[in-house]
Amino acid sequence: MEIWINPACSKCRSAVSLLDAEGADYTVRRYLEDVPSTEEIQDVLDRLGLEPWDITRTQEAVAKELGLKEWPREASSRERWIVALSEHPKLIQRPIITAEDGTAVVARSEEAVREALGRR
Repeated sequence: MEIWINPACSKCRSAVSLLDAEGADYTVRRYLEDVPSTEEIQDVLDRLGLEPWDITRTQEAVAKELGLKEWPREASSRERWIVALSEHPKLIQRPIITAEDGTAVVARSEEAVREALGRR
């Protein structure tokens, strides 16, 4: 199990605390420092069953600079979104937990973290 976090994020800290309280075996990835490649983002999207725009933080300043809200949300634009997430990792929704069963969850709630724990 791996969790992508930004240590400054309260939801990330809460998720890590819950994983620790449950005695979970996991690896922390500070994705702003250890930036995921486009392939890794694609893999996480496949595991989540989501599209890149579904995990994009569109309220971030860089999202506004890029005009992401106007970008098409369709298959032909998918790669463009994934490249933007890799080039600007702050845009990636957090935390993301990749579970041992090959799935992943955006763990912004206690319920989502517990869901990931149930997939070990």
